[in-house]
Amino acid sequence: MSITLPLADMTTAEKLDVMEALWKDLSRDESKLPSPGWHRDVLEKREARRQAGEETPIEWEAAKRELRSRLR
Repeated sequence: MSITLPLADMTTAEKLDVMEALWKDLSRDESKLPSPGWHRDVLEKREARRQAGEETPIEWEAAKRELRSRLR
């Protein structure tokens, strides 16, 4: 099966919406998406930065809003 999207005609917001829909579908069964080892390394470094007060986490919905506002 081949799916062609009009990427050149899509806005960044539309492309992000498509990516989000794909990810939502792919992640329905997390057991089929094993995380690579480097993910653990990144998470451990970020947690160390958070504990040191160098990073402050935000909710995912807020992060998406912030990213979308930068890209529009």
